[in-house]
Amino acid sequence: MADEIQLIADDDGLAVIGAPGAVERFLDSIGLLSASTDLQLGRVLEVGSEVAHAASEVATSSGRYAKLTRESAERVREFGWMKTKTPGISHAMIGDPGSIDKWIQVESGSGSLLTNPALLSGVGGLMTQLAKQAEAAELKALLLKMDEKLDDARRDERDKKLAKMDRAMLAIKEATTIREHGGHGDTAWGKVEAESGTLLEVQALALRSLRALADKVDGKNKVGELAKAARDIEYDVTIWLAVLARCFELQDEFAVLELDHVLDTAPHRVDGHRLALAMAQQERREAIVGTTRHLIDRMNQAGATADANVLLHLPAARSVVDSLNSTTVVVNEFYAPLGIQAEGGPMVATRWAEALRDPGKLKTACVEAGTNIVKVGVGVGAVVLSLVLKSKFGTDRDA
Repeated sequence: MADEIQLIADDDGLAVIGAPGAVERFLDSIGLLSASTDLQLGRVLEVGSEVAHAASEVATSSGRYAKLTRESAERVREFGWMKTKTPGISHAMIGDPGSIDKWIQVESGSGSLLTNPALLSGVGGLMTQLAKQAEAAELKALLLKMDEKLDDARRDERDKKLAKMDRAMLAIKEATTIREHGGHGDTAWGKVEAESGTLLEVQALALRSLRALADKVDGKNKVGELAKAARDIEYDVTIWLAVLARCFELQDEFAVLELDHVLDTAPHRVDGHRLALAMAQQERREAIVGTTRHLIDRMNQAGATADANVLLHLPAARSVVDSLNSTTVVVNEFYAPLGIQAEGGPMVATRWAEALRDPGKLKTACVEAGTNIVKVGVGVGAVVLSLVLKSKFGTDRDA
């Protein structure tokens, strides 16, 4: 079949290899053509004698790569995937019958990458690099978006913390420029190989600081204190997430250079290195998820406490809920480029008039105001509380 193409998938993306026209038609049929990029097959054919021997098999082929979203992953799941001996890589061969607008599974093909494990491993390495580059680009866009939310004081504070990574950032930028302009891989790698520790140090500082933010609301029951603590968290969380986003972006760019070095010097080890990078990435994601979800959980508890006291502390209670929701939005925006499932929706503050009809909130307010709702009953308690509020605020509160 002339329009036979090969699909290669890992946990992050999809590579499509075959005749250029067929590759583009397939990607267009599943809505990924505009999001795809050149796989740069020539790069993998340059390294390793076993791979070079296979050059004739794919020399006339084109390859494109697309990072998969949850939705696009569903669209490609229907094809007949089979596991390969290359860890973490699945393979499928499909063809376009021409007369019908549907791709069908092909049992075998003359140029199947399955016949050359070294070539398949090399393609897997390229896919990891492209996934890292795509994530780095998304994190860079996120940083621009976060920058718009920072006032001058917070921007200065963030920049002071990012300055700890200036040396690593400049080295990675220079090495990436050398790589993009076809410079020697050893030269590029030599500029960055000592900088990994700097990135890890700043990452650890940011995670530790985010964990400390959760302590700001611990042990506080007064709504005014909770409101101040929640505002402090809202202020600081954007700074530290921006620092982490920059860390993760640089770690992705570092990984691209690292894989280049492995492909150049030890291509037979690329599978193990690719899997090790995936494990390190997963550990980073688990660390940030654990830290931020603990923070959101503590703020949710603070929000619930504040909302329970909304009758006597309306402005402060709404301030706590607003800070919680703003923090959740920032965390979810940070999650998106990393493929992490978003936190739940916003907390809705109870309207004051509704709270006045809520026995639990009414009891809480009456106890604080010195009126025992248990003795006077809900209906009478509401009247008594209204009188108390008029005495305290001069008028009934706006709903």
